[in-house]
Amino acid sequence: MNAATSTLGQGSYTTLPPTLTEKLSKLLHWPLAGVAMIAALYLVFVVYTTGQAAWAAGLLVLFTAGFYVYLSRGGFAWRYLFPGVAGMLVFIAFPLVYTAQIGLTNYSSTHLLSESRVREYLLEQHDAVEDQVLAYTLHADGAEFRLVLQPEGGAAPRWVSPPLALRSVSRPVRVDLAVADAEHLPLTAPLQAALPLPELIKHRDALAKLTLALPDKTELHYLGLREFGPVKPQWTANADGSLTRALDGAVFKANRDTGFFQTEAGETLQPGFKAFIGMANYTRMLFDAEFRGPFLSIFSWTVIFSALTVVFSTAIGMLFAVLLNWEGMKYRTTYRTLLFLPYAVPGFISILVFKGLFNQNFGEINAILNAALGVKPAWFADPLLAKTMLLIVNVWLGYPYIMILCSGLLKAIPADLYEASALAGASPATNFLRITAPLIIKPLAPLLVSAFAFNFNNFVLIALLTDGRPDFLSTKLPAGQTDILVSYTYRIAFKDSGSDFGLAAAISTLIFFLVAALSLINLRMSAKAQR
Repeated sequence: MNAATSTLGQGSYTTLPPTLTEKLSKLLHWPLAGVAMIAALYLVFVVYTTGQAAWAAGLLVLFTAGFYVYLSRGGFAWRYLFPGVAGMLVFIAFPLVYTAQIGLTNYSSTHLLSESRVREYLLEQHDAVEDQVLAYTLHADGAEFRLVLQPEGGAAPRWVSPPLALRSVSRPVRVDLAVADAEHLPLTAPLQAALPLPELIKHRDALAKLTLALPDKTELHYLGLREFGPVKPQWTANADGSLTRALDGAVFKANRDTGFFQTEAGETLQPGFKAFIGMANYTRMLFDAEFRGPFLSIFSWTVIFSALTVVFSTAIGMLFAVLLNWEGMKYRTTYRTLLFLPYAVPGFISILVFKGLFNQNFGEINAILNAALGVKPAWFADPLLAKTMLLIVNVWLGYPYIMILCSGLLKAIPADLYEASALAGASPATNFLRITAPLIIKPLAPLLVSAFAFNFNNFVLIALLTDGRPDFLSTKLPAGQTDILVSYTYRIAFKDSGSDFGLAAAISTLIFFLVAALSLINLRMSAKAQR
């Protein structure tokens, strides 16, 4: 194959013929794009059929933007930015919006379904007509089976089904029964003996899909391993969306404030449904006295816990960094290695070790205190001691990080400043207060804000060491004295508080805005530190 040669001004260039890979790529470009579009549309359709029209629309917009960016020349400039933008939308914006939306509802373990699904569930409830229930037996008829039905006690009449291929029944089937007599379908032949209970259990799913019709058009439904019978609905639907109970005629209307179907007298039906309640979860934090007390206490403790952890970790880490910066200290490398070890060991291992050390009866810390002072503190039962223990463990885990940061910042301070200070006869304390602290606190401040934000959401420490306990007494929702906001939210959503997802989502949204505010402060302080 000859290469084409072109001239440009006084020079020339050669255009190489396309390779096989380039030809295949060009040939398969649009077919593969078409397959991808069909797959995307199918995914959107599946989401839409589940009743999530808004999320289906969002997916459609996202896929449309992606295909436009990568298949058209107009979106070429976005090809490198689109993955990052799409990732932010899917993994940051979507969870945030979804969580905030849940925080505006009463979504919980008692309000899981939608209003329409609860109505459908109630309308599906039926009662058997006890005086018309028929016993049945199942008989093999070659590769198929026949049902024989008769009243309880073996009285006449009896009915028999045509041959049924139960092994292939996968959807509801209507079966017409015939009178079992000599003229129609005798039972003596070709039917075999009735199948035992274990065999009936094997065919239970197929039998549940059968609707049997007697000659008088009475429909029989599967009621159990031994019975078929007619059923009557427990509820009837009204034109205004309410439900009437067949038993007594009571009318239940949907109360969207409580998320239940209720009568005017206040009788409530289970299950409840998910309803929009606006800012009720947020106002509950402020105005519900039984909830506000523990919530404000936990919020205050979260701030105090985070702040004290940063203060103590900074003080200890900075002290060790200054000491290790002393050139005349022997074995500095050994000391630095030993002091760094808490940061090198995985945090959850250190937490579990401390949980054993603080054990009231068998822990080494209480053994030492008992031998020296004759006391054995109840670290996990007393709220103040439990909080003190959390601070001790968290400072132990956090000071090496500050020590490393301060060690690096100390290296950047000019030695001339200390030499001039020594000539002036300044003490080490003066050097620290007038030279060291002012020069390292400014670049260190943004990192301290980040440490505060991290400890604000330090779920692992609380969950592994105290699990939020000891608990507050006489509270509407279980709450722990050592819980911080994130562990309290987890407790409300997934543990022993009735799975109140709406309230937990509202608290999570509040935490997001608090951490976002800290992040903005951190960015501004970082910008000032760079000036």
